[in-house]
Amino acid sequence: MRLSIDAAIDYHFPAPADVLLALEAAPMADQRLIDDLLTIDGAGPLRPIAGGDGVGRRTWLCADGPFRAHYRARVEVERTAPDLGALAIVPRPALPAEVVPYIWPSRYCEADRFEGFVAREFDGVEGGAKVAAMAAWIHHRLDYRAGSSDGRTTAADTFVSRQGVCRDYAHLLAAFARAAGVPARLVSAYGLGVDPPDFHALVEVWLEGGWRLVDPSRLAPVESVVRICVGRDATDIAFMTVFGEARMRAQSVAVTLDGDPRGEEG
Repeated sequence: MRLSIDAAIDYHFPAPADVLLALEAAPMADQRLIDDLLTIDGAGPLRPIAGGDGVGRRTWLCADGPFRAHYRARVEVERTAPDLGALAIVPRPALPAEVVPYIWPSRYCEADRFEGFVAREFDGVEGGAKVAAMAAWIHHRLDYRAGSSDGRTTAADTFVSRQGVCRDYAHLLAAFARAAGVPARLVSAYGLGVDPPDFHALVEVWLEGGWRLVDPSRLAPVESVVRICVGRDATDIAFMTVFGEARMRAQSVAVTLDGDPRGEEG
């Protein structure tokens, strides 16, 4: 499917601040960039760098005063939802070196705190079916509530409160998966049908030699998401990381089926 992306952010910086921006869709085997354009007003100089694990790219800049960024893209996505139950969990000693960091706890995914719960709750479920069961557990046990979490909320907090937004769902699944010995990384993305429209967060798990997309929030089919970047948790995948102070004035994200005048927002 061909998707059109239109994202715009409008902020004000009361003092000069370094900013790391991640808005651009990542060229990958299952998502081909047809064309894209990032325009930035009120900042400079710009220095693009490679994203984590070589996925996508980020841009360093310095902002002071009014700041606007606008990103447009058309992307061809060719992907089917993985059959998790048919995939095996790779034993830890057999994991590739670059995947190993994703079995460790991280700032927002305290995997070590969930080892006992995961062992009891998902006992007897094998292979990728265990990851599917974890994602279903999270989807059914959590309430999606905008504003119910903030930048300090961790997977453990979400587990206790039983509510959150897409990033909280993703943190909890990543923590569960790592607790079971399955490498898991957070993914920032544009998603078709995400409501309310916003940047989206989901998870990739390493099963049978590859990364497989899983969305415990079920806000967007994995066949219709466009990855931006990946990382250990929200620390690594924020669309904008500010080393200083910034005030949001406006923000919008729209994802539509390219060529469909009606489209769908996400």
